[in-house]
Amino acid sequence: MALARRPPPELFKLALNRWTQPFWEATRQHRLLLARCADCGHARMPPTPFCPRCQSQQLRWQELSGAATVYSFTVVERAIMPGMQDHLPYVPAVLSLAGADGARLISNVVDVELSAIRVGMPVQVVWDDVPDQQVAIPRFTRVPEHSIR
Repeated sequence: MALARRPPPELFKLALNRWTQPFWEATRQHRLLLARCADCGHARMPPTPFCPRCQSQQLRWQELSGAATVYSFTVVERAIMPGMQDHLPYVPAVLSLAGADGARLISNVVDVELSAIRVGMPVQVVWDDVPDQQVAIPRFTRVPEHSIR
C-alpha cells in the first residue's frame, strides 16, 4: 500500500507580496482564505493584483471551511533532484474549493493510498507548519467515508 507523501519541505519557497500576504498570514493560524473582488465578488485564487472580470484592485477576504474536491492530480514517483527520493510518491493536485464559486487551489493530496485517489474525491485541508518561514502549507487529505453525507 503506497501512501501519498508530502513533497520535500525545501521545495516550498514563499514569495510574499501585498496581494498574497493576508492569505499566508492566515495560514499561520490554520485558516484558509479566499480573495474576492470587493467590487464584483469574483473569486481570485491565487490572489492577483487585478480582478480578471472587472479589473478592480480591491479585495475582501472570505474564510473557507477547508473542504474541497479533487479536480485533477498526478503522482510523482521519480526524484527530480537530490534529496527527493525519501519523499516519494507525492501527489500534486488541483482542488475545487467548497464555497469558492469554482475557484481552485494547487496543493497536494497527502496520507491517502494512491489507489484511492480519484477525480471528484472529497478532501479536507490539513496543515504543514513551516516554522522558519512562519507559515503553514495547506495540504489535503481524504474525508473519511463515515463523515460524508
